[in-house]
Order: sequence, then C-alpha cells, then structure tokens
Amino acid sequence: MKGTALVVGASGIVGSATAELLLEEGWTVHGLARRPGRQAGGSSGILPVAADLQDAAATAAALAGLRPDAVFITTWLRQDSEAENIRVNAAMVRNLLDGLRPAGGAGHVALVTGLKHYLGPFEAYGKGKLPQTPFREEQGRLDVENFYYAQEDEVFAAAARDGFTWSVHRPHTVIGKAVGNAMNMGTTLAVYATLCRETGRPFRFPGSAAQWNGLTDMTDARLLARQLLWAATTPAARNEAFNVVNGDVFRWSWMWGRIANWFGLEPAPFDGTVRPLEEQMAGDAPTWRHIAEREGLAEPDLGRLASPWHTDADLGRPIEVVTDMSKSRRLGFTAYQPTDDAFFDLFAQLRADRLIP
Repeated sequence: MKGTALVVGASGIVGSATAELLLEEGWTVHGLARRPGRQAGGSSGILPVAADLQDAAATAAALAGLRPDAVFITTWLRQDSEAENIRVNAAMVRNLLDGLRPAGGAGHVALVTGLKHYLGPFEAYGKGKLPQTPFREEQGRLDVENFYYAQEDEVFAAAARDGFTWSVHRPHTVIGKAVGNAMNMGTTLAVYATLCRETGRPFRFPGSAAQWNGLTDMTDARLLARQLLWAATTPAARNEAFNVVNGDVFRWSWMWGRIANWFGLEPAPFDGTVRPLEEQMAGDAPTWRHIAEREGLAEPDLGRLASPWHTDADLGRPIEVVTDMSKSRRLGFTAYQPTDDAFFDLFAQLRADRLIP
C-alpha cells in the first residue's frame, strides 16, 4: 500500500523517522509541525504543514482539503502538571481530528504514547501499585489521571464518530535524532560523554542500582516507524494497542561500558549512588558552547540537545522494566534492532551532522 500520510510532529525523533520511512516506501508525506522548516529529517520530499495544534481554527485552516490515508500522531507538549498535560494534549488531538473532518477525515490514525501507560505519569512515575513486568497490552489502565489515556480517548471518540481505524503504539525510551526534543536520551548521553571527555570528569552512571543491575529494553525510532507503517497497512493490526521495543534486553551495567568505549572513555565504577544528570550538567552550558565554537558544531545551545531531566527519570527508576512484544509478533511484525547498535548508529549520525565532535 502506498498513499498519502500526515505525520504530526514531523520535526521530532519519531516523526522524522516515520516521515523518512514513508518517503522511502513511496508515500506522499505531509509533515505537520509548528515550525516545519526545522524538520529533523531534513528531507525535501516532506510537504510542510505549519500549524499550532492548540489553535483549533488555525489547525482547521492548515488542514483544509487534506484527506490522508494515514495519520501518525507523534507529538505532545510538556506542561507543569498532569492536569495541564491532559488539558493541552487532549485538545491537540481533538483539534487535529476535528480539523481533518470536513474533508472526510482519515483512513487510519496511529497514536504514539509510551510505557507511562503502565508506569504512570510524571507526577506518579513508577510509584504505587504497578502491573507486573514484562508489561503486556492487556494490562488495564492505572487508577490515576494520565494524559496518554486522555489522548487515546480523543482518538477512540473520533473513530467512533468518523469511522476511521486506529492503532496505539507504546514504545519504551526512544533512541533517535532530533534537535530541541523534550525526551532524548541518546543525544543526552552523547553530549554527557563528550563533556566528560572534555573536562576529565568521570563518566558516571547517573541512575539507580535497580536500573544498573536489572533488565531493561529500549526502542529505536526507526523500528517504531516500521511498526507504525505495519499497523496502518495490516488489517489484523487495526483497532489495537501495541507495545514496541527493539526485541533485545540488556543491563545498564553492560551498556554503560559499551557507550563509554564508543567515546574513548573508561566507565567509572558504579557504587549505587544516584547522581542525576540534571545536577551533573547544571553548569555545562558555557563549556558546551566553547566546544561547539571550537569544533564548528551545528548547535551551541546545550538545552536544545540534552534533556537530562527525562534521562534521569528513566535511569532513576526503582523497578526493572521490560516489555512484552508477543501481540504484534503473533500478527506478523518481526522487526528487530540490537540496542547497542541503535546507540552507535545515532552517535555516528550526530557526529556526521556536526552535532557532537
């Protein structure tokens, strides 16, 4: 199947990877972003749609006459509280789907959320009664307010009203390239390693003993894009929610050394002490600007590359997190990506694009 796609959040990690895959597969791709000229993938094949999804009227005007075969919602806006996350992000999904309705709506809508479906929102992250791991899609919602649930409910209501099919995709931490992204562990660790090499500071694991010693998994943005396209074009996958991870599991006690070696560093021994990156990197903006100017890097603003708060949330969890992929495997999605190679591919791309030295 080849058709017309609307990628919402086309400048982000998941959106840019999805747009690139769709273009490779011969789709016509419209990329919606607030500033579409800054799309991460940089492909001239993406047709830009400039819209602020918080503005219902402007969104409707920007989407006038567009009837995509598939819509991929890969964006959200972080707010100061979960109540605000719910209000703003639910409205963005609602405004998008309402804006598509006059031209006939969409054929299929894919929504990207994540494992906070099982772990809870930022305000209650990894706390209280949680489902057993590995997380499985049939495990119900937590008894707590969560903007992922609000986004889902907007999709479900519009699907019932307008007749399109849907899919929900729940990745673990996503590895991929995007500048200015709010949740970007791969680039954050690359920047942290570069700063440690520059300053001679120890390359210390910032998180908890549970994460250092326990099993975990992650999601390459390219693999997530492949699942999004698969679900949009596979009848048996429609109107379903899917976990999506790379297919391997690892311990950070192994992965940390792999990342250190890529950057020519010796990993510091881990003594069980949590040392958040947000504290370690708090004063690093001038150092990064100096490195960027000396090396001719493309982005001197540390805040547009690194998101230490989000990396701390993932690496500081007190519980082991692994994710079951049986549901989509049974239906035929068999893509696999070794996670260390996903990190190395990203680091190489960041270097090639002059984002790290």
